[in-house]
Amino acid sequence: MRLEELNRLISEPGFWDNADKANATMAEISSLKNGIESFDELQTMYDDIGALIEMAEEENDSSMVSEIGDELERFKTEFDTLRISTLLSGPYDKDNAIITLHAGAGGTEACDWTGILMRAYTRWADSKGFKTEVIDYLAGEEAGVKSCTIEITGTNAYGYLKSEHGVHRLVRISPFNAAGKRQTSFVSCDVMPDIEEDIDIEIKDEDMRIDTFRASGAGGQHINKTSSAIRITHFPSGIVVSCQNERSQFQNKAKAMQMLKAKLYMLRQQENEAKEAGIRGEQKDIAWGSQIRSYVLQPYTMVKDHRTNVEIGNAQTVLDGNFDPFINAYLKWKSIKKED
Repeated sequence: MRLEELNRLISEPGFWDNADKANATMAEISSLKNGIESFDELQTMYDDIGALIEMAEEENDSSMVSEIGDELERFKTEFDTLRISTLLSGPYDKDNAIITLHAGAGGTEACDWTGILMRAYTRWADSKGFKTEVIDYLAGEEAGVKSCTIEITGTNAYGYLKSEHGVHRLVRISPFNAAGKRQTSFVSCDVMPDIEEDIDIEIKDEDMRIDTFRASGAGGQHINKTSSAIRITHFPSGIVVSCQNERSQFQNKAKAMQMLKAKLYMLRQQENEAKEAGIRGEQKDIAWGSQIRSYVLQPYTMVKDHRTNVEIGNAQTVLDGNFDPFINAYLKWKSIKKED
């Protein structure tokens, strides 16, 4: 059993000599214990419902039907949550996530849409008890956010948020349009795991450019005082990564390099999957730049995911961070595709 193996590991001499590795092991232990506790609670709930049904039948008490129905609904919700967690079996699903949002077509309206999405993902993270930290931030010229990168720390953060990778489309009457016309704007969302171990990716010095600049976002007291922010441009892939939240230029460069290696690694994985799909004669999965979800606020309100066809009529709850219905449906959809 994995938990027993880890418990033996933490009792070995020198376990805490490598703090990062030790912390990762403790996080895995905590995650496994939470999973076991969730299963035990679900089993207890199931047994309690069975006892209630037996009691109602023995006493021929129809007044208990409503209570049993409520308990069944609660059981189904908890069961579905646990089932979804079992679908997070990818090599980096358990890792923290790094989300990068870029305003697309739509001008100031798109920048405002980026800010709305940034707030929504932050609220989603808060609801899960996850920690959020702004790694990079560029404000829009008139309003909103032109681009931002957020690190979301928590068990399975990447496993859940990988569903958000793609283009998000907003349709509404723009507050920045004097004519009061409906406007469509787009935001691209890039999601990658925060891979902490050293990735075997070689990056040649001549293949990249490293620029320093003054940080521009809301952050610690060091923001706007020194040119410590780092931007790395990788010429062969066109990937650009930035980091401005650390205290020193050296730390920002190290974090940016880590992000670049992770992106290149994920790109390599996607290319390999595409080749395999081509060999099997399957259609290519939805890729970066494809519209995955539409948020319509006018003339009606609805949020629809174009991969799973899940729809939610109350768009405001989604903009307040209720992404779980879309995330859960995506994970089920992906598991079915793998089986096919």
